[in-house]
Amino acid sequence: MSRITGLTRGGSEWVPEFVTALDPRKCIGCGRCYKVCPRNVLDLVERSEDMETDEDFDDDDNMMVMTIAHGEDCIGCGSCGRVCPKGCYSYAAAEG
Repeated sequence: MSRITGLTRGGSEWVPEFVTALDPRKCIGCGRCYKVCPRNVLDLVERSEDMETDEDFDDDDNMMVMTIAHGEDCIGCGSCGRVCPKGCYSYAAAEG
């Protein structure tokens, strides 16, 4: 199988990398990625016990973190990773 590719407006080949993972232990729930995602791929959820972090957060805060809710809708633009202050995202090219 070959990789999914596209063309830039200038005619150059482009290989989109789609979101594959989000590290909830790094996520601070700022929502920047949610705001820039053009395809509604992400959603805020309450931090669970398996999402423990090294940061000191009060247990009563019910902190929200981002999750990949609809990864199949990702278009590979990479906006989420570019605005993430904690580097939570991982990407990979897809086979087509």
